[in-house]
Amino acid sequence: MGEFIAFDIGGTYIKYGLIDNQSHILEQNKVKTPNELEELLTILQNYANLHKRAKGVAISIPGAVSDDGFVYGKSAISYIHGPNMKQLIEQRTNLPVYIENDANCAGYAEMWGGSAKGKKDVIVMAIGTGIGGAIIKEGVIHKGANLHGGEFGFMLLSLDRDIEENTWVRMDSTVSMIKKVAKKKNVPYESLSGEDVFKLAENGDEICIKAVDLFYHKLAIGIFNLQYIYDPEVILLSGGISARADLIHCIYKKLDSVIQSMPNATVRPVIDFCKYRQNANLIGAVYGLKQQFYS
Repeated sequence: MGEFIAFDIGGTYIKYGLIDNQSHILEQNKVKTPNELEELLTILQNYANLHKRAKGVAISIPGAVSDDGFVYGKSAISYIHGPNMKQLIEQRTNLPVYIENDANCAGYAEMWGGSAKGKKDVIVMAIGTGIGGAIIKEGVIHKGANLHGGEFGFMLLSLDRDIEENTWVRMDSTVSMIKKVAKKKNVPYESLSGEDVFKLAENGDEICIKAVDLFYHKLAIGIFNLQYIYDPEVILLSGGISARADLIHCIYKKLDSVIQSMPNATVRPVIDFCKYRQNANLIGAVYGLKQQFYS
């Protein structure tokens, strides 16, 4: 069938590459995400001009994406919310364009050739700056009535203070963990990374040990809730944190404690890693394009 151009538009970088019909990445690069829409469109156009024989352009993008190409919601890239992004990119590239939410693209990648291949009911979780993901229902991405399917970060884990502060993303994202540590250490938030916190914990730092322990505890509670809300075959983890080899082991330790305290909770969630990790959005966007234009 040929080759496809793919872009993963993120708040910091735009990853882009050429992908073949079997999900192989033939070439790949990245560029810093520009501050203006026109600059973004120029980047996409220039790369498309290098591959005029490509069969289409697949776009992974943050936000709630409508079928006609508008990107609703909010993200770190404010200028993508408002114009018809699909139409603008089609005009600049003269190619068929498919555009989809980044977490849904990660789900598509796992369906195509990853850890969700051959399964019908799966949850894909993206854990990083925020917490989100994709719901695969009967082998199809479930977007929901308002395009908010998979917005797990809005789930409330507590009601004991300001409501917004009780959402999963505010209580348990890696950014949330870093901010808690920075506050207790009285250092600028920007001076720490998630890797720093985990490394300090491993070296015996008490503040970081407690922060990491709470991170896994809240993560386990959220995953427990998702299991009993949807009852998927497997919950797949992606995002920068998925690079930690001990992640699933640590989550299971907390999950088992939760399950033991609830005699009627007999289902132990099955957790695994996404296969494609940092390349999932590029590959999944191409899968979505193939399904729409070449199925």
